[in-house]
Amino acid sequence: MSGRDTVEALVATLNAGDVKGMDDVFHEDAVMEWPQSGERIVGGDNRRAVYGSFPQLPTVTPRRIVGEGDLWVAEADLDYGDGDPYQAVFIFELRDGRIAKETAYWTKPFPAPEWRAQWVEAMRPEHGHDGPGGVG
Repeated sequence: MSGRDTVEALVATLNAGDVKGMDDVFHEDAVMEWPQSGERIVGGDNRRAVYGSFPQLPTVTPRRIVGEGDLWVAEADLDYGDGDPYQAVFIFELRDGRIAKETAYWTKPFPAPEWRAQWVEAMRPEHGHDGPGGVG
């Protein structure tokens, strides 16, 4: 399985709500780090317990997946079903085609301040259309 295949398989399992299916893409000793909340999840038992306890797993819409070899990055929109969107960046470190470490960052969209308007262009989300190395 290529790195891109691994990341896409993870997205598919999350979107299907298939916590058990995540075992196919993560090593049993994988580490997941969430720096914004200061959490580290070590090992398959803890990963399955955390994901199995989520009130609602998100629907993940990749905006871009890029990488090479054992290092892959995914940018995605997350929808937890409550109308409160998140944007996320996931950094995946692979070993033998499976995830050995994941580092994840989430944020909510926010409006751009007016004071910068004269120097910037407004961006519109373009799902599935992201140029070289992207998913689109």
